Amino acid sequence: MAPKSITELGVDDFVNAGLSPVEANQFKELLLSLSLSSGDDPAHTWRRIVSRRVLKPSYPHPLHQLIYYTIYSNHHSSPTPPLYWFPSIEQAKRTNLGRFMEAHGSELLGASSYKDPITSFPLFHNFSVQHTEVYWSLILKELSISFVQPPNRILDTSSNPSKHGGTWLPGSVLNIADCCLQPSSRPNKQDDSVAIVWRVEGFDDDSEVNRMTLKQLRQQVMLVANAIHANFSKGDAIAIDMQMTVNAVIIYLAIILAGCAVVSIADSFAPKEIATRLRVSNAKGIFTQDFISGGGRKIPLYSRVTEAAECKVIVLPVIGDDVAVQLREQDLSWKDFLSSGSQNSRSDDYSPVYQSIDTVTNILFSSGTTGDPKAIPWTQLAPIRSAADGWAAIDVQAGDVYSWPTNLGWVMGPTVLYHCFLTGATLALYHGSPQSRGFGKFVQDAGVTILGTVPSLVKSWKSTRCMEGLDWTKIKLFCSTGETSNVDDDLWLSSKSYYNPIIEVCGGTELASSYIAGSPLQPQAFGAFSTASMTTGFVVLDENGVPYPENVPCVGEVGLFPLSLGASDRLLNADHDEVYFKGMPVYKGKVLRRHGDIIKRMVGGYIIVQGRADDTMNLGGIKTSSVEIERVCDRADECILETAAVGVATANRGPEQLVIFVVLKEGYNSNAETLRMKFSKAIQSNLNPLFKVSIVNIVPEFPRTSSNKILRRVMRDQMKRELSVQSRL
Repeated sequence: MAPKSITELGVDDFVNAGLSPVEANQFKELLLSLSLSSGDDPAHTWRRIVSRRVLKPSYPHPLHQLIYYTIYSNHHSSPTPPLYWFPSIEQAKRTNLGRFMEAHGSELLGASSYKDPITSFPLFHNFSVQHTEVYWSLILKELSISFVQPPNRILDTSSNPSKHGGTWLPGSVLNIADCCLQPSSRPNKQDDSVAIVWRVEGFDDDSEVNRMTLKQLRQQVMLVANAIHANFSKGDAIAIDMQMTVNAVIIYLAIILAGCAVVSIADSFAPKEIATRLRVSNAKGIFTQDFISGGGRKIPLYSRVTEAAECKVIVLPVIGDDVAVQLREQDLSWKDFLSSGSQNSRSDDYSPVYQSIDTVTNILFSSGTTGDPKAIPWTQLAPIRSAADGWAAIDVQAGDVYSWPTNLGWVMGPTVLYHCFLTGATLALYHGSPQSRGFGKFVQDAGVTILGTVPSLVKSWKSTRCMEGLDWTKIKLFCSTGETSNVDDDLWLSSKSYYNPIIEVCGGTELASSYIAGSPLQPQAFGAFSTASMTTGFVVLDENGVPYPENVPCVGEVGLFPLSLGASDRLLNADHDEVYFKGMPVYKGKVLRRHGDIIKRMVGGYIIVQGRADDTMNLGGIKTSSVEIERVCDRADECILETAAVGVATANRGPEQLVIFVVLKEGYNSNAETLRMKFSKAIQSNLNPLFKVSIVNIVPEFPRTSSNKILRRVMRDQMKRELSVQSRL
């Protein structure tokens, strides 16, 4: 029996989706008023429904699913992904990049070539790649960047040919933390502008959010910088292992203001991982908390840090003014640390340490799934690149309230900080668990306009239904990174703000940016990217390392153009050239930069990341990715929380077997054979009729890196061992 069209859906269908009979009749009347036709283009139908705000955030998710999946029921045969968000010309002209294009487009592209920000976006992106120095010379004026000594030029590619990425802004001197803290007219950032809003979980969920102005933030940072000056030396590496609280942000900026470098360590790490990062960075001290609080729990942190650290530890109390643990002799409480800097007659005043643009200000680390994690130094170029990305792709503007639950130990922590403070936006911090309703209420009460997420967090919000009844309609856009997004989870998230866009970004710590992203100037599809990031060029390589022609639909490993402001040019504990350039092909006279992603470029330029190069599998001679299979399997049965696909070679060197690991939703039951049949049917219908699932393994959870990325390699090795034992038996 053929599925119903949107015009054939009736009141009973809407009641079954969760509406009351009265609501169902009203909803049917609204649909009739739109004069929809079953012959309409699905994207046109969806756009009309969304633009009229027919689908309310308060409606049950099954209704949103019914409408979306009915409209796009025949889309699986289309070469392009189904679109859910469409910018208008008026919206586009209000974005940062749209306004910028209106001001400079005719001059840069030619009066006859420039039309409007939507039509001319591909041309303008190409211009930013081909004429990157012109683009950056203009973008620097849009950010809160103030040079004590301006650069001699934007890019030098001749003085040091061994630097594949070139030398950026040579000769310039600044302090990037000072740029964050000083008022500016462009972007509009004044002393009385609100720099940070925050709330502490469990203490004031029903009270007004706390606020700190730019002037107050600057005074607090200078107070801490004076204490750092009294206890450390210029150039010292100083670690932060804390939750991302207001004090953590103050400490981060103060370390850089004082001419030192932040060592980023996530608060989830075990002592061994903390010790590794302290050793590799040669850290002279570390800021931490006595405990971590969140979700109604208190977890010891100071004890973990002291097990790892011989250096000086400065300890902040998670609650109140006094630490709740006994300190070692060499360690300092937060109160005593601040007192050490107050000998200065004006402890809330501090002269920033200005340094060259290539000075290291932050040492971050890769996930480190094998051996030591790569230690990636960020110079003062990285924050500029990061903020420019936020300005262009996420449209962060002065007046925005921006929340992204993260940690300064991960790249998104510093990234969000610079997104806000170099564009004039307000940083919104929740001191507690982002999986709680309290976080969602904070998003509502703080008037958050940009909400960043990772897909696993969205999955948790949706499955626990903890955000029901909250008003997130002030959110103008969402942002997502870190993992591959699930279409249905994104449908749920976007519906909370009347289907405003979810801007997907994908990049790396070593790039200080994304290399592909969504754009507020292009229609968006769930779980897909619509463009390369501004100034970024790349090719897709076939199995022989030969680039596919531009704009041709294809699947392969991505190779990045090497000239990229802010991208790393060194590693502290590995050979940078060997990691990122050795063995990569030359394209248009330049060695391509390795990133490791396998991407699928579709008709219309939309991109889906299909996993890492080592997450591909060969099924009967056909190469496919784990992510592509997981997208199909995740929707094969309502009992499934998430899946992980791996290819396992048999002992007799036959073709790889497809193995699906499954985590079930809480309260649901199923068996492996039933799921194996459902997965095989779904994969054969949606991907390839020759693919079949050999084994299904139901597990309580997946092994993950510290940054929550699924370790398919571990599951693959586990299954290899099991199959090897079976073959011997």
